[in-house]
Amino acid sequence: MAIYIIIGSFLLFCVVVTAWKKWKNSSKQQDSMLRQRAIFSLNQQLTYTRLKEILPGHTILAHVSYDALLTTKFFRTRNKYRNLIADFVVLDQNHQVVAIVAVDDSMILKRPQQAQYEDALLNMAGYQVIRYEDIPEYYQLRRDFLNESTAAAQDSYRQPGFKKYPVYSPLDRSKLKVMGESSPVARI
Repeated sequence: MAIYIIIGSFLLFCVVVTAWKKWKNSSKQQDSMLRQRAIFSLNQQLTYTRLKEILPGHTILAHVSYDALLTTKFFRTRNKYRNLIADFVVLDQNHQVVAIVAVDDSMILKRPQQAQYEDALLNMAGYQVIRYEDIPEYYQLRRDFLNESTAAAQDSYRQPGFKKYPVYSPLDRSKLKVMGESSPVARI
């Protein structure tokens, strides 16, 4: 009878040790499976395409770290921009930075101070920062990079040689009179 109690205790001990090891390993964080992800969002993809069309002689870099653009001798200053990334950097033929292009996304509405802070850092270093609230139109890019007047840029935008994305074309707003109001209201 004593031998059965010793064998039973030993088996119970083995079960408890095995359960303990499994519980200990499950509490450690496991790595998840790695998957591919898109390099550009839709806004960034269209902006990149338009920048390449407007500036064929320039080099357009995407997702450039602020560490590649800025330098300082103090570590505490470097920590201020350590994890920041510029959307696009436009380089001329001599590989000098012409401008840094930022395209706001839907998340930027929640953090407008962050965008102002990023722009201020780059401006202090002497970079020209061009921020667009949405995908920039061709005439906006021509105005900002080729110094064309707004009217001439809009006219050349409507010429048949340039591709126009129907999703982002200027909205045709029809007038609709709302009951009880005397002024027409734009319907979207």
